[in-house]
Amino acid sequence: MKFWKKIFIYSLALFLIILNIGGIFLLENSHNLNLNREIERGLSEHASVYSGVKMIIKDRQAYSQIFEKNVLGVMMKRYLEDSNDENIYIEILDKYNNEIFSNINMNIEGERIELKNPLVDRRRYIIRDVGEQTFLYITNLLKLEDGDLKFSYIRDITYLYEDRKKQYYFFIQLELISFVLLAVGMYFLSKHITKPIHKLIHATKIITNGNYSQTVNIHTEDEVGILASNFNKMATAVEEKINELEKNTREKQRFIDNFTHEIKTPLTSIIGYADFLLATRYNEEIFTKGMNHILNEGKELEQLSTKMMNLVLLTKEDFDMKNENIENILFEIKETVTPKLEGKNINLNIYGNGEALIERDLIKTLIGNLIDNAIKASHENSKIDSKLYKNEDDKTILEIKDEGIGIDKEDLEKVLEPFYMVDKSRTRKNNGAGLGLSICAEISKIHNAKLQIESKINYGTIVRITFP
Repeated sequence: MKFWKKIFIYSLALFLIILNIGGIFLLENSHNLNLNREIERGLSEHASVYSGVKMIIKDRQAYSQIFEKNVLGVMMKRYLEDSNDENIYIEILDKYNNEIFSNINMNIEGERIELKNPLVDRRRYIIRDVGEQTFLYITNLLKLEDGDLKFSYIRDITYLYEDRKKQYYFFIQLELISFVLLAVGMYFLSKHITKPIHKLIHATKIITNGNYSQTVNIHTEDEVGILASNFNKMATAVEEKINELEKNTREKQRFIDNFTHEIKTPLTSIIGYADFLLATRYNEEIFTKGMNHILNEGKELEQLSTKMMNLVLLTKEDFDMKNENIENILFEIKETVTPKLEGKNINLNIYGNGEALIERDLIKTLIGNLIDNAIKASHENSKIDSKLYKNEDDKTILEIKDEGIGIDKEDLEKVLEPFYMVDKSRTRKNNGAGLGLSICAEISKIHNAKLQIESKINYGTIVRITFP
């Protein structure tokens, strides 16, 4: 069942339940109040008539029983004529239930409970249905010297129950009209309330079909608005995650392609020279030359394997961090790369100083790779500037800047991927495999440091490492 239908049906059902419970309670309460008023009225009128009868009996104690009973009958007739109320009946019986006076014109069936053992100082009343009418019977004992009488005051209260039926009939009519009006109103209201949900459902279908950028335009401050806002956030997060997964997939594919290419070249060379040597008559010079080629290509595979192992180990090991002076590490590296610097007449300048929480050997590897890349990319008779300084957040920053060939903007996002090489011919010539910057990126992650690269073709490259 659709949500709007649930709102529609449940609201109508709840309305009917509450309306009926409230209506029945209200009508019954009103009926009971009216009935209690009639009972009070009947008791009051009974007391008034009873008191008058007692006074007559007291004044005429000298008369005979027959005369006394006749007096009662005359008095009751006069009272009924004076009251001019057709709903009032009076019945006077002796102790054997023989009629002394009665203006009852109906046949009362069944046991008369109120006539059993009546009392002088206590009145009994009962509500009884006679045919299609309802009467209030009030009875007590009238004390006489020669025999007690049963005095009953009867009032027709049929109109109370007829009024209750009319009120119920009117209530049912009102309920039907209210139900129709509410049903129409709730139909449109439930449709309006659930309209944003239909937008969300439509958006989920679009996302299911692959359009992860889909959002919903719902701006309300209720729960649906909050749901829509969270849905948009979720859709954005899903889109970012999908893009990230697609990027990772592309990177993995490039990794596989590049790795395959890297191992294919030396393996092809090794297999080719081995096959050549096997197919050629032994010649010491040719044999030595071939074995040297096989040895060099084997060493290249060994270096590739070592770098791959280092890259894997960097993601698995825990390292002990200490506060170290990075300037000292720069000078140590400068001594190590002096032959390469002198070979291209490059000056390596070191400025500033600074400390950071690092693993010394890893940072030495990182800086060494960056400076080695800078030397490879630099022209002869140029310079490389290495600078240490603090930023406004008091974080230590290492900046390495060269004046080399630079990196194209399209390649900047990929240079940190394993085996990615901007200039394959230059990398191959320098015995590289495109793993240096990947290792640098992993070392930066281990130190929670931020690695940034800025570059421009033929103007050089700036690598910036911000330590936490």
